[in-house]
Amino acid sequence: MRVACLGGGPAGLYFAISAKLRDPAHDIHVFERNRAGETFGWGVVFSDQTMANLTANDPLSADEMLRELAHWDDIEVQVSGQSVVSSGHGFIGIGRKRLLEILAQRALSLGVELHYESNVDADLARFADFDLIVASDGINSQVRTANADRLGVTIEQRTNRFCWLGTTRKFDAFAFLFEHTHAGWIWAHAYRFDETHSTFIVECSPETWQGLGLDTMEQAQSIALCEQIFARQLEGHPLISNAGHLRGSAAWINFNRVVCDQWSFDNVVLLGDAAHTAHFSIGSGTKLALEDAIALADAIDKPGMDDSAVLRQALTEYRDLRHVEVLKIQNSARNSTEWFETLDRYIGFDLPQFAYSLMTRSQRVSHENLRLRDPQWLAGIESWFAEHAGCNGATSQPMFTPFKLRDLQMANRVVIPAMLTYSADEEARVMPFHGVHYGARALGGAGLIITETLAVAPEGRMTPACPGLYEDDQVSGWAQIVSFAHQHSKARLCAQLGHAGPRGACEVPKGADGFDRPLEQGWPLIAASAQPWQSRGATPKSADEEDLARICAQFVAATHRADRAGFDMIEIHAGHGSLLASFISPALNRRTDRHGGMLANRMRFVVQVTEAVRAAWPANKPLAVRISANDWLGEEGTTPEQAVAIARALRDAGADLIDVSAGETSPDGKPVYGRMFQTPLADRIRNEVGIPVIAVGNIVESDQVNSIVTAGRADLVALGRPHLADPVWTLRASTLTGDNSQFVPPAYALGFDQARRLARSSPATR
Repeated sequence: MRVACLGGGPAGLYFAISAKLRDPAHDIHVFERNRAGETFGWGVVFSDQTMANLTANDPLSADEMLRELAHWDDIEVQVSGQSVVSSGHGFIGIGRKRLLEILAQRALSLGVELHYESNVDADLARFADFDLIVASDGINSQVRTANADRLGVTIEQRTNRFCWLGTTRKFDAFAFLFEHTHAGWIWAHAYRFDETHSTFIVECSPETWQGLGLDTMEQAQSIALCEQIFARQLEGHPLISNAGHLRGSAAWINFNRVVCDQWSFDNVVLLGDAAHTAHFSIGSGTKLALEDAIALADAIDKPGMDDSAVLRQALTEYRDLRHVEVLKIQNSARNSTEWFETLDRYIGFDLPQFAYSLMTRSQRVSHENLRLRDPQWLAGIESWFAEHAGCNGATSQPMFTPFKLRDLQMANRVVIPAMLTYSADEEARVMPFHGVHYGARALGGAGLIITETLAVAPEGRMTPACPGLYEDDQVSGWAQIVSFAHQHSKARLCAQLGHAGPRGACEVPKGADGFDRPLEQGWPLIAASAQPWQSRGATPKSADEEDLARICAQFVAATHRADRAGFDMIEIHAGHGSLLASFISPALNRRTDRHGGMLANRMRFVVQVTEAVRAAWPANKPLAVRISANDWLGEEGTTPEQAVAIARALRDAGADLIDVSAGETSPDGKPVYGRMFQTPLADRIRNEVGIPVIAVGNIVESDQVNSIVTAGRADLVALGRPHLADPVWTLRASTLTGDNSQFVPPAYALGFDQARRLARSSPATR
């Protein structure tokens, strides 16, 4: 094949090498606009695994890199001169200029033709005689820009400003250096990449950038200011720029996150940063480019590439193969980017927790992963967390530390969230099933169990088999369940009070399907607006002031019954398209009176109910509210930004805890699923509003629970389906992690003693 690589960065050069290795007959030309040896940036970072991939692909160039690589195991996190260091991270770095020299020499040795000072633009006519055109022209790819409509390009400009510098100060660790100025926080990502130089990337918010005057300074002035700010870390060494072609504040840039739905058209294919970008804070951009190059070389290493249809299919297969892995890295990079963009949420943490939060920011590094890297450091973090949780010097895994709200102390951070069981009788009373169901899970060790929604009115039920707390004869059944839990376990029970509103009067689901099917003969529904929750659903009545007064009184009456039943906490259900959610969400609230329009008006009735319940509930018992913090409807629904204001209003109304869920406001919502996918919503509310939160949503492992609470992303963590499958999930996690702090019912003590012994003898349990 005759191949043109447009761009002589790592992606283009390494593809040329990889393709030549597979078929020396390929006629490959690399076109680079810069002079040989001219490059932007300083060092690049790999992992040991990346080097293993490169060695398997081309041992000669990999060996040359290995002779040049700087290797370090430590990460240092320093805030205003105070630092912590952890080890075992296994990074390697190399100068970008030296990397390009190695790749260029290797490409030349294989017969690749390199054309420097050859400007490449979006006009591909000059390459018409090439069989394949590889657009490896970087983050500002002109080929991608000119063909954006064919490629489905999305470019998201991130808010922070950064400047990529170097220094002769050799850092022994990968250092994150935070300094406070009169204009706010500014920080550096610093790491050594050879025997004489380190990369020194300076980053700050746009407000700090402008407040320091960096937006008006010439390059030399801004470098001098950074030298002054980071004087203690630089130890007299200068900061150096090799971006002399950029003038003034242009040396400070925003990161652009590039995502392309398609990576090719005709005989043109995107490679590396032209197709996708990953924020420098996780150091994976060059890794992705090199691994793209290997995958593309493999894709075209097949017979029949002279057939345009076969070539296009190969390019599609290349994209399909790489897309999932790239998306994983991009999602992790986005998490990392957002952590630095929202630094003010975390900078007030104690240094141990701040460092832990930083290291786990991408969600790719977990609690147990840190234990493998540096067990002594993590043990110190766990000891710090236990001390701050009031464990009186005892060391325990963070998920098994106690948590207190008002006078209620939970034995651990594990919550069983509200999950409908559809097992009540025709009078909405609990049945023997409920006693076994909740009793088994209380014995299983969870710190807090939240009941399924207890309707505050008959018409507030979702189905005829949902329980209520709207009649006095519904109290005794719950009182027996609560009494059993208190007598035989350390679990605390929370009654979730709610009104289904527009989601009421549905059939009882059968098995894992059949949800939200309206009854043929249901009951009248009520909501904020006369708008059905789903297209096939009944249209509810728009609640008038008399209705609202009655419903508020129903919540208060149910609160008194919950207290008589002995519940330790109440949770008001104001999410998932329920009656209260129908007031909060603009997707369901179409009112034009004092309960509609702006968020403060939409919150009016929910605040009224919260205040009334708080007044009726004993002062020593906590009150929680569950919300949908994202309707997954874009600007048409509740957004994460609005959720912060919602949580603040609920806190001011007397809520002690926000249970942060999302979605189900509308069947049209399009959630972005993934591991712990709703945890960022909890994180934001906790650390911007300053209120304890429960995180929920695809959390399934004790490792994840530990990571979330230790990083300060949530105070409690809810796991629903794991506890449906295993009622003793919490105690099982305790035995497998070697924790001995949790109460075990005496009748089960022998079994768990044996489980602990077996866990200690099995290396696979840690």
